[in-house]
Amino acid sequence: MVSVKHLALLILLGLAIVSTGSVRAETWKLTSLNWQPYSGAEMSSQGNSIQKLRLLLEEHGITLVVEFYPWKRAQHLAGKPEYVGYFPAWPEEVGKGFTASPPVDTSVIGYIKRKDEPVDFDTVKGLFENYKVGIISTYVYPASVQAAIKANPKNTDKSKDEVSLLKKLSGNRFQVAITDPNVMMYLAEKEGISNVEPLEKILEDKSLVISFRKGEDNQKRIEFLKKILTK
Repeated sequence: MVSVKHLALLILLGLAIVSTGSVRAETWKLTSLNWQPYSGAEMSSQGNSIQKLRLLLEEHGITLVVEFYPWKRAQHLAGKPEYVGYFPAWPEEVGKGFTASPPVDTSVIGYIKRKDEPVDFDTVKGLFENYKVGIISTYVYPASVQAAIKANPKNTDKSKDEVSLLKKLSGNRFQVAITDPNVMMYLAEKEGISNVEPLEKILEDKSLVISFRKGEDNQKRIEFLKKILTK
């Protein structure tokens, strides 16, 4: 006959096994955008940044599921309870009702121009005052760019995504585009566009974070991610 003490130990052991199993069976469901090479539904890895996150989580028994949408829709859907959040995001793109994770990966914000276009400027303000500049309408740019856009609306051309931005730049709609040059050059090769190039100067190095939906469940995930990233 099992004693009360032994029964209690068996119950605790069973709970520990169930608890461990539930953690190992956990799934993180995120929304994302097509932003190759960092994220992309058509890429075999779903993008370099997503693959990096997936491998990191797999080491701890967590399955990553990613759904791809246009950026604004991805951000909106990520607020629903079935989603953990959206990724990848610049810290400025972590909206109301969300909390930024520690950096998972990095990107850059830089300048791309046509190869036959001479461009010379010292500041973002000077760039917008002297050239027409293409941007992505749904992105939250650094403060210096936002201020320049506001001050020079006639010299600002807005596109819905990088493919549109790339084709406009290639077609001489504006002289300079501001976004991640890695994305633009990846797409240029894919689209067979050879008349654009990145400038050597970089505007800003950017962290790529998970924008976690605020909630007690996600607070535990944030703390867990902090712990494994510091290791």
